[in-house]
Amino acid sequence: MLSSCCYDTSIGRVKISDDGEGISEITICNPYNCNHFSNTALTDEAYLQISEYLSGNRKCFDIKLSLKGTEFQRAVWDQLSIIPYGKTKTYGEIASCLDNPKASRAVGMACNKNPIMILVPCHRIIGKNGSLTGYALGLDIKKYLLNMEKERDSK
Repeated sequence: MLSSCCYDTSIGRVKISDDGEGISEITICNPYNCNHFSNTALTDEAYLQISEYLSGNRKCFDIKLSLKGTEFQRAVWDQLSIIPYGKTKTYGEIASCLDNPKASRAVGMACNKNPIMILVPCHRIIGKNGSLTGYALGLDIKKYLLNMEKERDSK
């Protein structure tokens, strides 16, 4: 059974969902996607870890995820999850890690379909020329997260 709850964070209100197997979605909460509020111990733990991350007290996450997607999407999301805190990679670098160097656009589409923002850090993916590219939570939040990580990682 899907349980979802919206939580206030320093980057806005986020909806965290637990499908009974793990965290299955993190997105911006709005009146249209948060029509039922049912927190679980797992959504509360995800919120706690995200809050710790946003306040600079956590660099990695330790929570059960339930990622549903194609084999390729899951492979991309696995690669995203191992990008170190404060570091970035390009779409092409991820494609090369998957032994498919011409798949940078497909990597971009997999990033676009990432259902678990922040915990699966697609904000750490940048364009080939170092530019910030699309992010489901918005480019302002992507820039904020990258700057926050870079600043705190250098300390």
